[in-house]
Amino acid sequence: MNSFDAGDRTLYEVEENVWELEADDAMRVPARVLANEALLEHIGDDRTLGQLRNVACMPGVVAPALCMPDGHQGYGFPVGGVAAFDAEDGCISPGGVGFDINCGVRMVKTDLTYEDVQGREEDLVDALFDAVPCGLGGGGVHDGTHGDLEAALERGVDWCVEEGYATREDRLHCEDEGMRPDADPDAVSKKAKDRGASQMGSLGSGNHFLEVQRVTDVYDAETADAFGLAEDQVVVLIHCGSRGLGHQICSDYLRRIEDEHPDFLAKLPEKDLAAAPAGSELADEYYGAMCAAINFAWVNRQLITHAVRETFADVFDQSWEALEMDLLYDVAHNIAKRESHAVHEVEDGYSLYGDGEQVERDLYVHRKGATRAFPAGHPEVPTAYRDVGQPVIIPGSMGAGSYVLRGGDESLGRSFGSTAHGAGRLMSRTQAKREYGGGAVQTSLREQNQIYVKAASGETIAEEAPGVYKDVDEVVGVSDALGIGDLVVRTFPVCNVKG
Repeated sequence: MNSFDAGDRTLYEVEENVWELEADDAMRVPARVLANEALLEHIGDDRTLGQLRNVACMPGVVAPALCMPDGHQGYGFPVGGVAAFDAEDGCISPGGVGFDINCGVRMVKTDLTYEDVQGREEDLVDALFDAVPCGLGGGGVHDGTHGDLEAALERGVDWCVEEGYATREDRLHCEDEGMRPDADPDAVSKKAKDRGASQMGSLGSGNHFLEVQRVTDVYDAETADAFGLAEDQVVVLIHCGSRGLGHQICSDYLRRIEDEHPDFLAKLPEKDLAAAPAGSELADEYYGAMCAAINFAWVNRQLITHAVRETFADVFDQSWEALEMDLLYDVAHNIAKRESHAVHEVEDGYSLYGDGEQVERDLYVHRKGATRAFPAGHPEVPTAYRDVGQPVIIPGSMGAGSYVLRGGDESLGRSFGSTAHGAGRLMSRTQAKREYGGGAVQTSLREQNQIYVKAASGETIAEEAPGVYKDVDEVVGVSDALGIGDLVVRTFPVCNVKG
């Protein structure tokens, strides 16, 4: 059996691209990393494996605790972490979701080809930058009331349909049809609502972006056709989350867990894993507040979509309908959802694999920097894609390709129906600013790759330089090889607006 030494931790290869962390007495379940050796070299460089080990120690965790191929150190859980907890005997963890609740990505299709856009890149990126608020602070596409915010928290994209910002087809092409019915706006603090009210329809900062891309490679022609994608087609990626509202919800409930469940918190290997016991009043309140933030994030991306459509209509002097700017899909990255999964009964709990009796259990599946990837035939895959599988959108850096995958046939049995969410960072933002200059990166991308970048600040461009990310080709290659997310098409940046 092959092994991989990462400092004081050892991984053993149980099958190709599947590595199991050597267990200690405190771990309740095995912990696994889905990666090749090239990616393991990076995953072993920071606290990723220690954080994964800690997740495997948590009460009610269902085997295995997982790290996706793009994994890296995060807050509490590693980014790229997937962990399921029994909905009766387990827990739900704000640290397992993160501060940017429902940070996610959507792809909007067009009928334009790359030739249609060439020579107009600067006009397009300038117009998009002017149309979509970005950076820190307030300002959004929709300058609404607190009543609008309450409706958005409760009804998600349904509210956008009612207000003329979305079509019925948009709603049907979102994960969960753009609305979590368990949302409870009353569980969201006034401070969180105040932060969100002025940010409805805004990119924010950090790694959030709006990117025009072209399809460069088609790997699965039948699925690409079902998705409405073809070589040389222009598409738009929108990546953002729940802004200050989601951050405040996470902060609020972390403090409440410390105050209301100190005994439960004391059982956890790290304070950053703070969790509320399943079935407790606090767990239910956090779930309701988190679902409200999920709805807010879907509304946020939909409002940006509305602005993007109007901008394309202005730049190309056609209606967005004539440009066929239809939504392919919208997927969440930072989320915990109550889902039913087939698991095996094992000693002291449940596992995705084993010889015990297989039963259906309700689980809180935490995807922290990971994407749902349900296979063909799953009832939660939209009708339009049910025969081929759920679209999975995995962005790379602004200097590399991105990918559209489909949910793989092995995803439910390997990863609770999950795969990676992006390339994954190699270095911190602080280190990136030491090593890169924003202006130099911007110029290099334009002159060498014909990629036009505009951002709220040069520091943002430096922080998101292509060199700070892992090789997204390696990440999606592992996903495809394991059958948890199958390659469909590759895209490449044309122009990019950074938050």
